[in-house]
Amino acid sequence: YWASLRIEPDLISRIKEAQKEDKEIWTIVENLDKQVEFRIDEDNVLWKDTRLVVKIEHQRASGLLQPLNIPIWKWDEISIDFVTGLPRTQRRHDAIWVVVDRLTKSVHFLPICKDYSVSRLVEIFQQEIVRLHGTPSAIVSDRDLRFTSRFWKGLQKAWGTRLKFSTAFHPQTDGQSECTIQTLEDRLRSCALEWTGNWDDYICLVEFSYNNSWHASIKCAPFEMLCGRKCRAPICWDQVRERVIEGTEMIEVTN
Repeated sequence: YWASLRIEPDLISRIKEAQKEDKEIWTIVENLDKQVEFRIDEDNVLWKDTRLVVKIEHQRASGLLQPLNIPIWKWDEISIDFVTGLPRTQRRHDAIWVVVDRLTKSVHFLPICKDYSVSRLVEIFQQEIVRLHGTPSAIVSDRDLRFTSRFWKGLQKAWGTRLKFSTAFHPQTDGQSECTIQTLEDRLRSCALEWTGNWDDYICLVEFSYNNSWHASIKCAPFEMLCGRKCRAPICWDQVRERVIEGTEMIEVTN
């Protein structure tokens, strides 16, 4: 059977009104010239590629919010969390370890198995985070048993790293991991049909795309905040003062 989807005018109107009320969406609208993936149609509705941009409504947590201080240096303080429930790949990966720098908003998306032991996570942390950025002065996380274990706490104490655990009322203490995971899940869904069974082969491209895309809270891309400019990419040469489009064969792979 053939099925069709029709968007009623009332729904479009509600989306349009919700977009007007969302501060982050309007920040995107004001910077459309810096974001080639966004556009506004004839009805003044914001789209990202072929998808409508819809305001996300999170349930308000009870209790007092405990804001975190702004870090003073890049990768000095990080947030960590897990994305689980993903299809198991040939390498047996079924989760992603999300590591976010709280200052530059740059990220690392590390494919893992959800039942990795704390010692295996420490090994990955040293290889992928400490190797590139050194040991952080503070780590924000939830109260996962692996992060509250004596081994993890003892190691971070030896490194001089303070552990900041979220409260029962605010499982996402600063909201950074929550926003990053939402973006990651959206991008994984958009490519799910093409990446079935081997998403971990392409998670590096998702990471690059995230770090090279404009971020509302810092008014630039995380790579710009981290390195002083956006990184060169096959479809964005002009944004880094390169006027000749090269590597067109890569566009078919990353599109």
